[in-house]
Amino acid sequence: MDDGYRNTNLYQGGREANQVSDNYRYQDGNYEGYAPNDGYYRGGDEPAHEEDAQSDVTEGHDEDDEVYEGEYQGIPHPDDIKEKQKKRAPAVADEYRDRDDLMAERMEDEEQLAHQYENIIEECGHGRFQWTLFFVLGLALMADGVEVFVVGFVLPSAEKDMCLSSSNKGMLGLIVYLGMMVGAVMLGGLADKLGRKKCLIISLAINAAFAFLSSFVQGYGFFLFCRLISGLGIGGSLPIVFAYFSEFLSREKRGEHLSWLCMFWMIGGIFASAMAWSIIPHYGWGFSMGTKYHFHSWRVFVLVCSLPCIASLVALKFMPESPRFLLEIGKHDEAWMILKQVHDTNMRAKGEPERVFTVSYIKTPKQVDEFIEIQSSTGTWYQRWLVRITTTFKQVWDNVLYCLTAQYRMNTLMLAVVWFTMALSYYGLIVWFPDMIRYLQEEAYESRVKIFDEEEVSHFTFNFTLENQIHRNGEYRNDKFIGMKFKEVRFEDSLFEECYFEDVTSSETFFENCTIISTVFYNTDLYEHKFINCRLINSTFMKEKEGCHLDFEEDNDFLIYLVSFLGSLSVLPGNIISALLMDKIGRIKMIGGSMLISAVCCFFLFFGNSESAMIGWQCLFCGASIAAWNALDVITVELYPTDKRATAFGILNGLCKFGAILGNSIFASFVGITKVVPILLASSALVGGGLLALRLPETREQVLM
Repeated sequence: MDDGYRNTNLYQGGREANQVSDNYRYQDGNYEGYAPNDGYYRGGDEPAHEEDAQSDVTEGHDEDDEVYEGEYQGIPHPDDIKEKQKKRAPAVADEYRDRDDLMAERMEDEEQLAHQYENIIEECGHGRFQWTLFFVLGLALMADGVEVFVVGFVLPSAEKDMCLSSSNKGMLGLIVYLGMMVGAVMLGGLADKLGRKKCLIISLAINAAFAFLSSFVQGYGFFLFCRLISGLGIGGSLPIVFAYFSEFLSREKRGEHLSWLCMFWMIGGIFASAMAWSIIPHYGWGFSMGTKYHFHSWRVFVLVCSLPCIASLVALKFMPESPRFLLEIGKHDEAWMILKQVHDTNMRAKGEPERVFTVSYIKTPKQVDEFIEIQSSTGTWYQRWLVRITTTFKQVWDNVLYCLTAQYRMNTLMLAVVWFTMALSYYGLIVWFPDMIRYLQEEAYESRVKIFDEEEVSHFTFNFTLENQIHRNGEYRNDKFIGMKFKEVRFEDSLFEECYFEDVTSSETFFENCTIISTVFYNTDLYEHKFINCRLINSTFMKEKEGCHLDFEEDNDFLIYLVSFLGSLSVLPGNIISALLMDKIGRIKMIGGSMLISAVCCFFLFFGNSESAMIGWQCLFCGASIAAWNALDVITVELYPTDKRATAFGILNGLCKFGAILGNSIFASFVGITKVVPILLASSALVGGGLLALRLPETREQVLM
C-alpha cells in the first residue's frame, strides 16, 4: 500500500481545500488514478505493482478517512488496460516532437473535451446561475444598444453648444462605429488569450470612463475623441458577451437563450429613446460657469446613458471566468471549481442541495503555445512588458489568420458577406428613415412659409420671434430689433436705414441683395456669412455673440425620439419568435428567411410618402430583420472553436460596423434626391446575403468545440 500512497500530501491537501479533482479522474467513461493536472499526458515506465496498489486505494477508505463529493471509489474500468499500455510505451519529449503532431494531439483532445464538457454542462443544469449571468451580460449588451443611439439623439442639441457644421455632425455620427469596429477586432482577439471576464471588464471600463468624460468636455475635438474611445470599449464587449454566455449553455438551450439575450439590445434602444425624450427637451436642465462652460440637458442624457455599462461592470466582478476558456489554457482545477459552483447553485435553487457533482477530472488539451518570457534578472520591467504585449498580439494575429485557414476559410468568407450585407442595409435604412422623416417635415414646413412683399416699416420696435418668413423688397427705416429671435427668415432685396439690432439670435436666417445703411448691430449672432451680396454702408458691428446661443425647441425632435422608440419596440415580436423557433427550425433557415422577408419589406418603402407610412414600414422592417441578427450571433459562436471564438466574432462584427459606416454614408447622401437607390441597394444586399446564408452549415446539433 505504500506505493499506492506515494502522493499522500495530495490527499491531505484535498481534504483541507475540499478539492478532490486532483485525486482521480474520469475521462471518456474510464477511471484512472491521480494524474498531473497540467493538461499534458505523461509518458514513461510505471512499476507493475502500482496498478494493483491503485486498485487497493480505490477499494475503500480507512475508518479515519473521509469521502468527498466527486471522489471515485470503485474499481478501474477494464478498458484502462489499453491506456496503461500506452503509458508504458517509451514517450518522446514534447520539445523533440513535430509541431504538427502536437497540434493533431491537441485537436483530438479538444474533440474529446467538447463532448465531455457538453455532458458536464447538462449535469450542472440550467438554472439560477445562468439566469444571473444572463442579466449581468444583458446589461453589457444593453450598453451597446444605447451607444448606437446616443450620438443621433444629442446631435441637434450638441450642434447648438459646439457650433457644429454639417461635416462635423456627419463625422460625429460615424466616429462611434469606427471605434466599435476597431474594438471588436482588438478586444475580441484578446478575449481568446486573456480570458472572457478580464477583457469584458476592460471593455466596459473603457466605455464607462470615456462616456462619462464626454458629457463634461466642451470642445468638439475632445468630445469626438471621447466618443471614439467609448465606442472602442463597447464594440469590444459584443463578441465577448456572446462567447462568454454560450460557454455556460448546453446544446439544447444555446440557441434559445442566446436569442433571449439579444433582447437587451432592444431594451437599450428603448432606454435611450425614453431618456432622450424625457431629458433632452428640458434645455434648461444643467448649469453654466461663466460664458465658456455649459452643462445642458443633452449632457445629462449622455451621463444617464452610461449607467447600464457601469451597472454591468460592477455586477461582473462577482461572476466567474468561463470554465471552458480555463480548460482550453490548461487550468483544470479552477475550471472544475467553477463548474461545481454552477452545479451547486442550480441544485440549491431547485431544492436539491444533496445532489453531488460527480465529475472529478476534465480533459485539458495539450498546451502548444510558445510564450516568450524575460526573467526578472535578465531585463528591465518595460522590456518584460514589451515582450508580453508583442507576444500576445502575435498570438492574436495568429488566431486571425487561423480563421482563414482551409478548415474555416469558406465559412468565414460566407459569414463575412452575410454580416456585411445585413449591416449595410440595416444600419443604412435605420439612418435613412429619420432623415426621410425630417425631409418630409421640412417640405411641409416650407409649404407653410409666409411671404411679405414691398412692406414699409418705420419707427417700430420688433421684440418678438419671426419664423418661417420671406420678406422681399421691403424698406425698414429707424426700426429697432431688440431681444428677438429669427428662425428660417430671409430678407431679399430690402433696405435697412438707421436701424438698431441688439441681442438678436438667429437660425437659418439670411440677408440677400440687401442695402444696409448707418445700422448698428450690438450683441448679435448676425455674422458676415449671413449677409449674401449685401451692401453695408456706415454700418457697425459691436460685441458679436460668441459660440452658439440657439435655444429654439425643435418640435420635430420629439418625433425622432418617438420613431426610434417605436423602431426599437417593434423588434420585440421578432425576438420572441426567433428565440422560440431557433432550435426548432435551425439557424440557417432563420437567417435566410428573415433576410428575404426584410428585402420584401424594403420594396413597400416606395409607397411611404408620409411620416406615418415611413414609421410603419420602419417598424415592419426592424421586426422582420431582428431574427436574422439573432441567428447570426448564434451561428458565429457555434462555428468556431473556443480558442478562436471571440476572435472570429470580433472580426465579423468589425466588418459589420464597417458596413454600418458605408450604409450611413451612402443612404444619407440620397435623402431628398431619390428613394430608388437606397431601396434597391438595401433589397439587393438582403436578397444576396440571405441566399448565401442558406449555404452555411447548420450548427443546431453541434457541440461547442
